[in-house]
Amino acid sequence: QVQLVESGGGSVQTGGSLRLSCIASLYRQRMGWFRQAPGKEREGVAVIATDTDSTAYADSVKGRFTISRDTAHNALYLLMNSLKPEDTAMYYCAAGASTAYMKNPNSFGDWGQGTQVTVSS
Repeated sequence: QVQLVESGGGSVQTGGSLRLSCIASLYRQRMGWFRQAPGKEREGVAVIATDTDSTAYADSVKGRFTISRDTAHNALYLLMNSLKPEDTAMYYCAAGASTAYMKNPNSFGDWGQGTQVTVSS
């Protein structure tokens, strides 16, 4: 089982930026960021394939968020720019096998505890 620890959440105003970090005990083939707002289902935000470094993003964050990783530190990052109030949610780091994909959070087997992001208008 992969241990995942997120950090970097906080409160910002609309248009602000945050960078989330996730330290993993090891990488799996798919590493990703998901979020869940109160009363809503968990949704995929961005995923990276660690074998090819190819990335995928939710339409709602394309052009604003960037997923990246630092193999030297087993770290996964999510740089979030131009934040909007609708980005407010608990953000989770997740790891999965090569069959995991962003639109199905249940396909990821390992999860962190989450870090809260709040964007005020």
